[in-house]
Parts: sequence; C-alpha cells; structure tokens
Amino acid sequence: MDHDTLLGFLDLAEKLKCNTRHSWTSSGRHESVAEHVYRLMVFAWLVRDEFPELDMDRVMELALFHDMGEAVTGDIPAFEKTGEDEKTEGEAQEEIAGLLPGPRGEKLREIFREVREKQTPEARLVNAMDKLEALIQHNEADLSTWLPLEYDLQLTYGEKETRDIPWMAALRERVNRDSVEKIKKED
Repeated sequence: MDHDTLLGFLDLAEKLKCNTRHSWTSSGRHESVAEHVYRLMVFAWLVRDEFPELDMDRVMELALFHDMGEAVTGDIPAFEKTGEDEKTEGEAQEEIAGLLPGPRGEKLREIFREVREKQTPEARLVNAMDKLEALIQHNEADLSTWLPLEYDLQLTYGEKETRDIPWMAALRERVNRDSVEKIKKED
C-alpha cells in the first residue's frame, strides 16, 4: 500500500474519534464511535476463550470495522435508525472499501457484508457484543443522561441478538440486573 492511500484511510478512520454516539461516559461526556469500537475489541479479546469453536481473529476483524461506515454517516441511535439510514451506511461502507486497492478493498467489502448480513456465528457474536457494550456503557453513565424511552429499552435491547448465544444471554441477564439496580437507586 502506498503512503497516500494509507494516510487517506487513516484520515477517514480519525473521523470515528470525532463522531460521537448517543451514549455518555461515566465522566459525563458523549463517547466517540472510536471509543465504542475500541471497547468492543477489548470485549472480544476478553471472551475469546469462551468461544473456542469460533474464529476469534475474524471476530476481532468484524468488531474493528463494524461501525466504520459511521466515519462518513455519523452515529444514529438504534431507536432512530431507519431502513434508509441502513442503506446510506451501506453506501458509505462501499465508498470506504473503494479507498483501498485490490484485495485489501475486497477484504473490507467482505467484512462489511458479513457484519451487515449477520449470517455467520462470528458476525452474530459481534452483533450481540455490540448491543451489550452499549447497554454496559449506559449503565456506567449517569441516569440523568438517559432519555425516558431508555428506561424500558435498557431492559429489552439486545435480547434477540443474545438469545441464541448462551454465554451472551447470561451476560445480558447480568447487565439487566445491573440496569434494574441503577434505576431503583434513582427512586
């Protein structure tokens, strides 16, 4: 890869540091997309021994690039995202993959496709972890940052995605308990 291509791609990736998510950190500021991606990668690394049947290097790749389209589109909270938004993000992913020449660009297209289609066990695990990471982040943020709809959403978001992955379903239950405790403390 030539230096211009590398620097151009890194410049685009830097936008993930600039683009904030709906979630707040425990220090009272919006988290960036890059921070979410980083912690998802840490999450994947920590649970790699729980899933010996999966290609965890692939899980790491999928996690690394799962929100790359948001470098172009910005983050849209799950409770606001429409089919049109999904289409726009897919177009952004294609544009991003087009920045890389030859096999590297095609590999990125494959990663985007796998994440989007959620047909492989690795992609389903990343999808479940993505939901859980957001829930965990919400629990770490002050309740004053929660929207009214999030009190219910915090207890249901990610259920479908974790249901068929027993280890993640059990973690989802634990996160739910933490959410209930957090909400009770406010009362």
